[in-house]
Amino acid sequence: MPRKRREFELEKKLSDTEQDLLSRLEQGYQLETDSLAGNPVLRNLMDDEVLRPMSANSSTVKALEERGLIRQAKSKHPLTIVWTLAPKKK
Repeated sequence: MPRKRREFELEKKLSDTEQDLLSRLEQGYQLETDSLAGNPVLRNLMDDEVLRPMSANSSTVKALEERGLIRQAKSKHPLTIVWTLAPKKK
């Protein structure tokens, strides 16, 4: 049975890069950035595979945070910020 995808209210206003990051987060990847939200990487938690999205940067991450689509989570490393999908608003 295929997994249902989370529907975003702002989907039409999101860039292709933002949509790609959100879909990867839905698929079980974890978004990680440095302490200034730069150099984003996607880490697959199942096999620790790391992807570097080519067109994503700190402003992409900041835009998703400001829209309330992602939020910071706790990280094991002090200079790394981990981002997760924000809970869906009712």
